[in-house]
Formats: sequence, structure tokens, C-alpha cells
Amino acid sequence: MKIRFWGTRGSIPVALTAVDIRDKLAQALVQASGRTFDTYEQAHAYASSELDFSLTHTFGGHTPCVELEAGDDEYYVCDMGSGARPFGVHVLAKQARKPATVNVFMSHVHWDHIMGFPFFGPAYVPGTKIRIHGCHDVVEQAFRLQQAAPFFPVDFSQLAANIEFVKLVPDQPNKVGSFTVIPHLQLHSGDSYGFRFEKDGKSVIYSTDSEHKLENRAEAEGFANFFRNADIVIFDAMYALAEAISVKADWGHSSNIVGVELCQMARAKHLVLFHHEPANDDATLESLLKEARRFEELTRSDHVLKVSASYDGLEIQL
Repeated sequence: MKIRFWGTRGSIPVALTAVDIRDKLAQALVQASGRTFDTYEQAHAYASSELDFSLTHTFGGHTPCVELEAGDDEYYVCDMGSGARPFGVHVLAKQARKPATVNVFMSHVHWDHIMGFPFFGPAYVPGTKIRIHGCHDVVEQAFRLQQAAPFFPVDFSQLAANIEFVKLVPDQPNKVGSFTVIPHLQLHSGDSYGFRFEKDGKSVIYSTDSEHKLENRAEAEGFANFFRNADIVIFDAMYALAEAISVKADWGHSSNIVGVELCQMARAKHLVLFHHEPANDDATLESLLKEARRFEELTRSDHVLKVSASYDGLEIQL
């Protein structure tokens, strides 16, 4: 199984500006002061081994879209944020003009999670099958509404693909292609649902747009059970802990530190921070990752939890 991250931001897409690029270049040059590089390869090796991720990379700016590759002939993807556009390009290239079967799992239908679908290339290819799975009654309405006039020039009814909406029942296992999929209700405005994907003894949790209040022990234990022994937990860590419990309490999102605590309770193997705050630049996101890793080290018992931060283009092989 492979996981590909096509979009990892929350709320609204963002992009690097000219100021951001100049700042990264200036910091890299300062850190390289006194060094000389005779070839591109030498400079590349230095940047890869000695500079921070936030200087040599970007966490990206697309809103949520995460692919799970099962090794079969179908596609599986969580949410249709703006990352659905490059995901669609990938599908079309891989299919080489052959129609695809795409299984979509919707956490909820807020705009940042559906906005990429009108730009999802396979939806315009005759013979393509798209099954959109979700627990909300309004999933189909939301998809149709965002493409209705005057919001978009191509009405949903004009899409060439065969599109089916599939209603899922929370906490009930569903067999979808190669996966067993279990949805779970989460605390968020209008409700959202996390998904547990199981296949060949491996399990992946996709849990975004969820606020966790650890003082509610029953709620915390419920999520720990949902995350139990997962190989990967993709987790809404939009805020730092101080933000999550003060000015942004009840905003429907969680923090890097709470992600560590829940995954430790669940004895999950790998926490991946996700749904990044659009106002946070790459350096800030890297600092939140370092903070989470340090907290995991300080609170570790007999179980080691790997902690990563998602970025557009990240691939994880299970």
C-alpha cells in the first residue's frame, strides 16, 4: 500500500510568493557563507544534507486530497480539495486514455474539501466510474451546487463520467474494492467523519477536521480505539496547542500535541500532521513538527511513535 499526498492545507489554497522565495534563497546563502560549489551536484548535495526542509522544500498549498494506492486497478482518495486537480492529472497519465474507476471518501463537504472536483480531469472522460462515499445526507447536493450557475461554467450534469453517490453508515465496516473502510463521527461544524482503511493486515487512519477535547475521557478513549494500532494516522494538526485551547477553541480543528497524545494512547505507529493552517509558512510548519517530535520524546514510554508532517508530493510506502 502507498499513500500519496496531493493536498495538505486547510481552509483555502495558498502559494509561495516572490517574497517567500527570496527569503528562502537569502537564508540558504547566509548558511552557505564561505562555501564554494564547483558543480550543480555539489550544491544539490549540500542543500539536501545540511539545509532545513523549510528552506529547500515547501509543504505546499493545495487543500485536502490524499490517495491510497491498493495495488489493484481502482483508485482510492480521501476528499476532493484543490489537490484533486494534480491527482486527476496523475490518473489520466497512468490510465493512458483508458477509463478509470475512482473511489472517493468525503470527510465532509466544506468548500476546501470539494473545491477541486470541478477540475478533476477524469470526471470529463466518458466511461470513467466515480463513486463518492460519505455519511452526510448533503454530499450529492453539495457537489451539484458548487457547479451550478453562476458559480461554475460547467454544470454537474454535463460531466461525462458515471458518478454514483454511496451513503455509508458510521462505525460500520464497508467493503470497497480492496479495502475495508470504517467511518467515525468527529467534532466539527456540520460534522465530519474520519475513515479507517484496512487491507492485508495494514491500517491507515484519515482523520481531518476534528477537534479533540482530551478532558472528555470517553471521547478521547473512543478515538484512541478508532486509531488503535494503526500503521499511519493522518491527523488534523491545524493549530499549535496554545491556539487550539485558547483563541481557536471550538473552531473544529486540533493540534500537533493532541495528535501525539491520542496516537500514544492508541499505540499507533506513525503520526502524520495534516490540514496545515494557511497562514503558517514553511518555517512555522517545520517548527510545529519539531515541537511534536520533542513532545513525543519527552512523553514516550515503551512505545515509539514516528512523527512526520505531510506536504504536497509526499509518498509513504507501507
